[in-house]
Amino acid sequence: MTEPACRFCSTPLAATFCDLGLSPLSNAFVRPADADRMEPFYPLHARVCGSCFLVQLDQFESPETIFGDYVYFSSYSDSWLAHCEAYAQMAIRRFDLGPSKLVVEIASNDGYLLQYFQRAGIPVLGVEPAANVGAVARDRGIATEVCFLGADTARGLAQRGVRADLLAGNNVFAHVPDLDDFTEGLRILLAPDGVLTLEFPHLLKLIDENQFDTIYHEHFSYFSLFTAAKVLAAHGLRVFDVDELPTHGGSLRVYACHGSACSSRMTPRPEALIARERAAGLTELTTFARFDEQVRATKRALLRFLIDAREQGKRVAGYGAPAKGNTLLNYCGVRTDFLDYVVDRSPHKQGLLLPGTRIPVHAPAKIMETHPDYVLILPWNLRDEILQQMHGIRAWGGRFVVPIPRLEVLN
Repeated sequence: MTEPACRFCSTPLAATFCDLGLSPLSNAFVRPADADRMEPFYPLHARVCGSCFLVQLDQFESPETIFGDYVYFSSYSDSWLAHCEAYAQMAIRRFDLGPSKLVVEIASNDGYLLQYFQRAGIPVLGVEPAANVGAVARDRGIATEVCFLGADTARGLAQRGVRADLLAGNNVFAHVPDLDDFTEGLRILLAPDGVLTLEFPHLLKLIDENQFDTIYHEHFSYFSLFTAAKVLAAHGLRVFDVDELPTHGGSLRVYACHGSACSSRMTPRPEALIARERAAGLTELTTFARFDEQVRATKRALLRFLIDAREQGKRVAGYGAPAKGNTLLNYCGVRTDFLDYVVDRSPHKQGLLLPGTRIPVHAPAKIMETHPDYVLILPWNLRDEILQQMHGIRAWGGRFVVPIPRLEVLN
């Protein structure tokens, strides 16, 4: 069997970061009519490169298969929308954006972010690979190109005059299997004096907070700033600033520009954060080797809780049907014998079955109808938002359970 190689620097990948066994695509929800059909399971084995320290998964399916018809719509989280509105306000002020500028977002989803720039009178363009999601954005009046970004598509857009003064990519950098082609596309689309911002979960937080459930096939790569800056620099893009964000359990917002335009923009924050990453061991393979055992401990704790709850005659439901939840449930082998159902605010998921586990997805009202004893919060990054939305479960003595970073039963 051929040893896999790093998708960025081509070094052979010999070190395991986390092996979660076999799992289906985390957003490949199943229609009830197809419940008796087989679905493909793929290895979910994250490895780390000993040269550039990029944590990565093998590619088993094409981006077209994964993202061509997508069930994730960004507009169903109030806290995420608030985050994006604050980002738009900050960017407009900091980068002096106005009617003569162009804001382009890569993987623009349903227009959740661009709507705030458009309301401020700034021209926008979304680039979204999922046709069904892009159609929703267009219906909302957000100009959207349905395509995957790469060097060729970027050249086509640039030839039509599309050069971004602000080029944004929220939670897309991890989703591309061909990092070089995608990053070259970013370089081509960015105007000479333009600013690129990329948001992605921070590998340091993933390790510190035991966020192994954020590993799934749609996420091909897991970045430290050290590695992300290397990838960008290989295409002439220089990181000049970075923000540490609470979103998705702890993310980075990286600011970059063409190297020739960065000298006056440089801040000390990127260098300081990379120094912290080095001190935390993110450039040493021994740091990554320790992660697998803490993942197994989390599995044992969740199963111990669910077994005890069932033996006591308690009913458990899940809140949220995120990709991370499907990683967790499939890795732990949790099906309807432990979890009666899950609920989700997105109507695009309601009425379907979770991939692999085949747990049914209902609207949130189902919890108020059935009065479960416990509600397992699967999108733990939205914990506070969900606690507020579902506080009514306490009327019958219901309690919340949060599985990550460690199992916690809330009073």
